[in-house]
Amino acid sequence: MSNLLVEIGNTAVKAAWSEGPVLGKTFRYQGEKAMDFISSLTEKQVPTVLAVVSGRSISAEEEKTLGASCQFLMILDPAHPDVLSSYGLPEYLSYDRASSIVAAKYLFKGKSCTVFDLGTTLTVDFIDESGTYRGGNISLGCRTRFKALNRYSKALPLVNVPSSDKFPGDSEKSSIESGVISGIMFEIDGYIRSNPENIMIFTGGDAIYFAKKMKNSIFVVCNLGLIGLAIITDEYVKKNVQ
Repeated sequence: MSNLLVEIGNTAVKAAWSEGPVLGKTFRYQGEKAMDFISSLTEKQVPTVLAVVSGRSISAEEEKTLGASCQFLMILDPAHPDVLSSYGLPEYLSYDRASSIVAAKYLFKGKSCTVFDLGTTLTVDFIDESGTYRGGNISLGCRTRFKALNRYSKALPLVNVPSSDKFPGDSEKSSIESGVISGIMFEIDGYIRSNPENIMIFTGGDAIYFAKKMKNSIFVVCNLGLIGLAIITDEYVKKNVQ
């Protein structure tokens, strides 16, 4: 029994096949034709459950198309809030973020955790040793900070994530690079200092980049959201698929 997991994010679509809570082959797509990308996967193999997590609502037409490509369809989006109600998570959480929290609770059961998702946004979520969600914060992600500096100032150029950065910067470009990267590092360090006993988990597109700069012990789980979706889907199968 193979399930197909799809996570529609702000800038990319990630997908993976799973057996129970275990991930198989993963895929990544960056473009505007997410439905075509999903169809290209289901044409090769019909999933038992197609689980789609999305920050935006899936349209009725898209839902109909997705439903025709699998035996069972499970959608986690703003229009389908019921799936996560049993996980004790607040309704304001985005579903990709909620999936990561479910995965952290599963992978580090009995441990208090701080989950850093380093992507388009930087989200920081806290879980205590009983698995209770204690809240979290949202700020701008790395590339979003570079874009904001360029967009909202009339003089600063748009720069990208540097392979190496100088501290402090010694030119306009390196000052922007150092300001953004160091700012995020100081931010992360502040969270670690405030909860030093927590397991620190990095996920998201920039997780490895920042983990390499850390002196603290960090767990990097790049597909944390998909792992959480696999766990949610496996529990859905046990309850609904005979």
